[in-house]
This record gives sequence, structure tokens and C-alpha cells, in this order.
Amino acid sequence: MLSLSKDKYKSIIGTACFLGYMPVMPGTFGALPGIAIYYLLWYFLPSAYLLVGLLISIGILIFLTYYLTPWAVAYWRSEDPSQFILDEIIGFLFVPVFYQTGSVSDITITGFVLFRVFDIIKIPPANYVDKNIKGATGIILDDIISAGYAALCLYLLSI
Repeated sequence: MLSLSKDKYKSIIGTACFLGYMPVMPGTFGALPGIAIYYLLWYFLPSAYLLVGLLISIGILIFLTYYLTPWAVAYWRSEDPSQFILDEIIGFLFVPVFYQTGSVSDITITGFVLFRVFDIIKIPPANYVDKNIKGATGIILDDIISAGYAALCLYLLSI
């Protein structure tokens, strides 16, 4: 039987099954499981429970992020390691929380692209959070802000 170290298990979780190790755009590739989670929840849950499913998923990912952040910072010797991408999944999952009136394709395609653009360019206050709030809170919060901008754009595109 194959035995994995605790660091390997934490790495598998924190990198979303190694997507965080992609040589280009690790955050974008790392956010892709968010699309899968959203789609599975949308497909299998009655629409009345979709928001609850999203919030439970986000809660689990936030817990894992707070639990694993001290390890990730030490392991990759960075305050916000690019390999650690649970925050990208959390950020994307906030798009359908903030924008609930769109179709699944609007959210998974347009919402994903908008989220990634806003997360990369980090317009205020996301840039302030990214530079000044340390630890899991800062790692997560700038992605939530970017998700808010993406949802706002989806709303503006829909009117």
C-alpha cells in the first residue's frame, strides 16, 4: 500500500489535486474545481437548496484554508503561495452566491472569466487587502471582493 506523508496530503488538498502546480496560470487552473462544484450542486440539488449547498461548500473550503494556511506559508515559504489555490475556488463559488439570477452557463463561463480577470488585476479594495491583510483572511478576502465585481458585471450585462 502506498503511504503518503502529511505534507503530501496537505499539498494535494491545498493545490486542488496539484492544479496549483500548473506552470502557467495556476490560479486560473486552480479555480476550475469551483466550476465543477457549482455545476454538480446545480445539477443534483433542487434549486431551493442550491444556495445552501454553495454556502456549505464554501464553509468547508474556508475551514480548510484557515487550517492549511500556516502550513502552506511555511511549506512554500511565501505569505500567499501561488500553489495554494483553495481561495480561488472559494472566490469563484461566491460568484453564484452574489449573482443568483443567471443561467448556469452565464455563471460558469462569463462569471468565471470575469472573476479571474478581477482577481488578476485586483482593483480596489482587493489590491489593498492583498497587500495589507495577512494570513487566511487576506488570502480569501481579495478573492471574495473579485467575485463581487464579477457578479456586479454579470448583473450589469443582464439589464
